[in-house]
Amino acid sequence: MSDSRTAEPETAVRRTTRDLTRAAASGWLGTAMEFMDFQLYSLAAAIVFNKIFFPDVSPAIGLIAAMATYGVGYVARLAGAVYFGRMGDRIGRKKVLFLTILLMGASTTLIGVLPTYATIGILAPVLLVVLRLIQGFGAGAEIAGATVMLAEYAPVPRRGLISSLVSLGTNSGTLAASGLWAILLATLSDEQLLAWGWRLPFLLSFLLMLFAVWLRRNLKESPVFEERADVVDGVAMTRTEIEQVIEGTPVQKSQEKADEKRESVLEAGIRQRKGKAFFLALGLRFGQAGNSGLIQTFLVGYIASTLDAEKSVPTSAIVYGSLLGFATVPLIGLLGDRFGRRPMYIGLSLLTIAFAFPMMLLVTSDSTFALTLGMVLGLNIGVLGLFSLESVAMAELFGSRTRFTQLALAKEIGGILATAIGPVLAATLTAVTGSWWPIAAMLVVYSLITLASALLAPETRGRDLVRLEDAV
Repeated sequence: MSDSRTAEPETAVRRTTRDLTRAAASGWLGTAMEFMDFQLYSLAAAIVFNKIFFPDVSPAIGLIAAMATYGVGYVARLAGAVYFGRMGDRIGRKKVLFLTILLMGASTTLIGVLPTYATIGILAPVLLVVLRLIQGFGAGAEIAGATVMLAEYAPVPRRGLISSLVSLGTNSGTLAASGLWAILLATLSDEQLLAWGWRLPFLLSFLLMLFAVWLRRNLKESPVFEERADVVDGVAMTRTEIEQVIEGTPVQKSQEKADEKRESVLEAGIRQRKGKAFFLALGLRFGQAGNSGLIQTFLVGYIASTLDAEKSVPTSAIVYGSLLGFATVPLIGLLGDRFGRRPMYIGLSLLTIAFAFPMMLLVTSDSTFALTLGMVLGLNIGVLGLFSLESVAMAELFGSRTRFTQLALAKEIGGILATAIGPVLAATLTAVTGSWWPIAAMLVVYSLITLASALLAPETRGRDLVRLEDAV
């Protein structure tokens, strides 16, 4: 495939280093909050929710029920991706990112004050699902919006590195949530944890929400959005309005050349047949999303319940892996800027495939060190490394007119098919087979899908993000 690098385009819209810093901090913090919220929930689902919200079933069925409750949020994320994605492409990225952070923060805080099954019976898990749906609706466009905003702010030569800060946000959120749970598990008894300790991480997320809201109020709009040929007075034209411009005649002769150029740009944006870039992005997403659900969510519960290890062991492994990720994520971003997105995707997918079965041998070896090593390496190779690439490659695949919507949908559909269904499927398969091999097999399948997509995708490094049409 050819390398589509281009020179950085001359645009009328400029942003200062301070603006870029604020955008980077906003993207990092919002994504950190999203992943902190979801990791808090996923760890709670794996460790305590099966006991306080589903206490009248067997441990295996309770784990499956808790994972299913975790998964329903991804259905709401899809609805949020459609609703807020279209809004972001229509009226701008900034306004949407302000709304999503409010929804996520409020719902997460309320989970921390929910009564349990012992207090109100079946209404407790029902309310849990409702809040999970609200949380997911807001989160459905959060990471997509942050990804689009940061990629559209970043200078071309360092777009991969700067965009990877979104992935560092996911890493930071995972680390904060895992760290909080590790502290709780190390300092509280099982009775204290089940009685009130599990609530603390959810309540603490409220403080992070306040800071994120303040930061985003002062954020300027994406320069790419403002430079788009189809945006007039801060609002994107409809397809009908664009067709009227294309079919119209310039009013003044002196404007004819400029108008013809604008018309050709608009026509390229709306005449292109959509679909190919979306399915390629979906495939690129699949490996990271599926691997994340298995390693960061399912394995925590599997190790604690099925392997009967101390609950602090898998959560500590996630903490160590997240710490290493602070080096992995920017390194992969730099290498993507140097060598391109495709070679890095291919290499990381092959490494994940090769490591899947050895990782599970380490996890099930009865050695705490081996288990930790397996999870740390699996998290960095098969999840965080791919996420670093995803933060820039998916944005570059799409044209600016529908970038937010398509990117959000690719992320969330991939999340539903892989991250949400994966832990439930893994819990079922391991229960039926009584073995760990389905987990390794699922890691291989997810990574093969991403490998195939990377082989079919064009090289997008350096693409002009102001263009309205997709890369393919």
